[in-house]
Amino acid sequence: MDFKGSDTLVGPRKEDVLPASATAAVKIVIVGGFGVGKTTLVGAVSEIRPLTTEETMTRAGVGVDDVAGIERKTATTVAMDFGRISINDELVLYLFGTPGQQRFWFLWNGLFDGAMGAVVLVDTRRLEVSFDVIGRLEERGVAFVVAVNSFPGAPSYPLAELRAALDLPEQVPIVACDARSRESSRDVLLTLMRHLHSLTTSEQL
Repeated sequence: MDFKGSDTLVGPRKEDVLPASATAAVKIVIVGGFGVGKTTLVGAVSEIRPLTTEETMTRAGVGVDDVAGIERKTATTVAMDFGRISINDELVLYLFGTPGQQRFWFLWNGLFDGAMGAVVLVDTRRLEVSFDVIGRLEERGVAFVVAVNSFPGAPSYPLAELRAALDLPEQVPIVACDARSRESSRDVLLTLMRHLHSLTTSEQL
């Protein structure tokens, strides 16, 4: 049977094929409150076509999902986002984005299995949606960095004030981020990798 010209069977794209030189893989989880940009970050930085599970928001979410400050949001992640990025020829990161609403937090148990660390995306217009997320990571003992996503009109706080508001220990890195930018999102992941390396080194001393 000749499938030439058919749209049914499509081979993998070159960028979807895992490099033969890859020798190590690390699972990273992208977390944060509802509407802080997790799906955007995974989509921007992934070198493969990202897997998303976004569904159109319906009236069923009215009164359940807090859309204050993000009234224009029309879709929400209901399971996870997935992407991949090669940090270098040997190291590959697998990215798993979590849903932001508490009603989907039961999915965290599976998504965090085998995870080395996490990125917490923060929107300074709605810092309060990050409190419970950070608390859950601390309860689980998961190492993380905080990435402050840039939104139009979002207030800018001094680093010390932001750290105090989020009740973060000094050793937890805080970085600025534009989740729409591949370079900026990649820098966040590199910050997390350096943080994980420093924690491993200190444990060995």
